[in-house]
Amino acid sequence: MHALIIGATGATGADLLDILLKDESFKRIDIFVRRAPDIRHHKLKVHVIDFDRPEQWEHLVQGDVLFSCLGTTIKAAGSKEAQWKIDYEYQYRFAQAARGNRVNNYVLVSAGFASPKARFFYSRMKGRLEEAVKALAFDKLTIYNPPLLVRKNSDRAMEVASKKALQYLNKIGMLRGQRPLPTEILAQAMVNTAKRKENGVLTLGGQAIWAAAQAE
Repeated sequence: MHALIIGATGATGADLLDILLKDESFKRIDIFVRRAPDIRHHKLKVHVIDFDRPEQWEHLVQGDVLFSCLGTTIKAAGSKEAQWKIDYEYQYRFAQAARGNRVNNYVLVSAGFASPKARFFYSRMKGRLEEAVKALAFDKLTIYNPPLLVRKNSDRAMEVASKKALQYLNKIGMLRGQRPLPTEILAQAMVNTAKRKENGVLTLGGQAIWAAAQAE
């Protein structure tokens, strides 16, 4: 298989890339990035692009499956408008390009509680993206709604605190479906479901992601 990734330098994307490079089912991996990562591999093709210039890269979005792990925080982006551009516009443009180039398998990392009618901006944005990519009618579309993600060596204070709180609640039998999810587990689930033979839309969250990561 020939895989395409956007968001390959983030926590989930980096774990995904590592798994794909080791997986013999995938013969080539193309990543689309702003800056080239410090990694070399015979299966890897790096495209350093300007996400705001689709006319320069949309013809390159060709393969068997597109993995979309792109995302940022409002703090890092600086504003809701800037976050919308990265989390919605860039991902949707890539999905459009993939569909136009007959990439019929799309795997999207969305967010827990995503809904186009959500009260909170982030959840509403993710929900609207989900609806937009569904309308593109990929043969296979897998949407992940993960709970709190656990990144290796994370120094985000809120993330660390939330992880501890959820782990405590899980220990006493509460919110088990929302237990913190390591990014490498999410990445393995994405690879496994990308190989699924069934067409259609598949949405996974919570415990279903853990199960998908263990499936072969």
